[in-house]
Amino acid sequence: MKLRLIYPKWPKLDRQTEFHLPPHGPVVFAAALPDDVEVTFIDENLETINFDDPVDLVAISMMLTVQVKRGWEIADMYRSKGVKVIFGGISTMLHAEETMNHADAVFIGEAEGKMEQVLADFKAGRLQKIYHFLEDRPPIETIGSARRNILKRDLYNYRGIQMVDLVHASRGCRFHCYPCAVAYLGGKQFRPRPIEKAIEEMAGIDNNRLFIVDNSLAQDTQWELELFREMIPLKKKWCCHPIEDKPEVLDLAAQAGAWYVYQAVFDTSNLIRERIKRYHDHGIGVEGTILLGLDHHTEDYIKGLIDFLLEIELDMAEFTVLTPFPHTKAYDELKAQNRIFSYDWNDYSADKVVYHPKQMSAEKLQQLFYDAWDTFYADESQEMKMFKLFQQVIEKEMADNTLRPRNRALASRAFGKKA
Repeated sequence: MKLRLIYPKWPKLDRQTEFHLPPHGPVVFAAALPDDVEVTFIDENLETINFDDPVDLVAISMMLTVQVKRGWEIADMYRSKGVKVIFGGISTMLHAEETMNHADAVFIGEAEGKMEQVLADFKAGRLQKIYHFLEDRPPIETIGSARRNILKRDLYNYRGIQMVDLVHASRGCRFHCYPCAVAYLGGKQFRPRPIEKAIEEMAGIDNNRLFIVDNSLAQDTQWELELFREMIPLKKKWCCHPIEDKPEVLDLAAQAGAWYVYQAVFDTSNLIRERIKRYHDHGIGVEGTILLGLDHHTEDYIKGLIDFLLEIELDMAEFTVLTPFPHTKAYDELKAQNRIFSYDWNDYSADKVVYHPKQMSAEKLQQLFYDAWDTFYADESQEMKMFKLFQQVIEKEMADNTLRPRNRALASRAFGKKA
């Protein structure tokens, strides 16, 4: 049986340097397929779809809301040719009802242990319109390694520089943050993978650089400490979302190869200032993630926040505007207040204002978003700051004798520096 797995194209954030990482959802889904399924994967961000290639079934994996309309177009094209199409992934789950209009089947939930039933239904000609497994999550100890051999590895670099492979050590999240849908998608209970399973997968990835994509590792201190201890012998270099701001955690993270973290900067407090300093004291870089447009944000507040980011010497910053994705507290609240003025999902890219802010006009917030990017990177470009982060990882790899041949020279050429 020939299955074509497609990841629809999507635009990068306006002002953001464009690069592409190997997507995580498709390789996790592929690992859940029976062995007799022949999978070909197309990342439309980097490849062109040939709709005339023969295929038995098409699966479309969508992570972002901004992918959904393109995903629907792809499905409509295949279905017009008589090819059955099934959808899955994060944004499929957020937009399931609309997606059903373009699908032969919509899969909601985690795929492990479920695809045998779906494919048996397909082969028998009784494919169901929806497979709803959101609350029927697989036992976390049964989650194996992702199927990365479906990827075309040479596509995922930046100017010849080896980027990161994505891996997860847990699912679910006990935090239910205002703009986030993870509580709906993965559940409000933190579900850590057994340490040996996560370590086995990391060790098996033929890449020294990883992105641990868990929503937050800062959910269970003892599990976190054990994970980092077991990661030390791997000598991998990795980035992640926040880790706990505790000396023993930061120390072990650094020993385990922590390269940099994505840290939300939500105010200008000494708490944030000291947290960034502690990361840096442990040799861990910080890319700040800054959400603009919350109800308490005034124009002066946002300008002051940008000044603060420069003062605390973030290694990089990524600015987004509040985007009310379905199944979030933000969506429910702003919709109830009749403040959302666009439901064009192509606008839900986190760099376009689609609602009426409380303290200013939508146009003003949009301008402040652009000003934030331009001000933060005025003295040093985003590419130069990226180069400095790569210098850090190269130094760590050289210290561990894990630097791959040519990477140092490639990094220097890619970012316009001499080796």
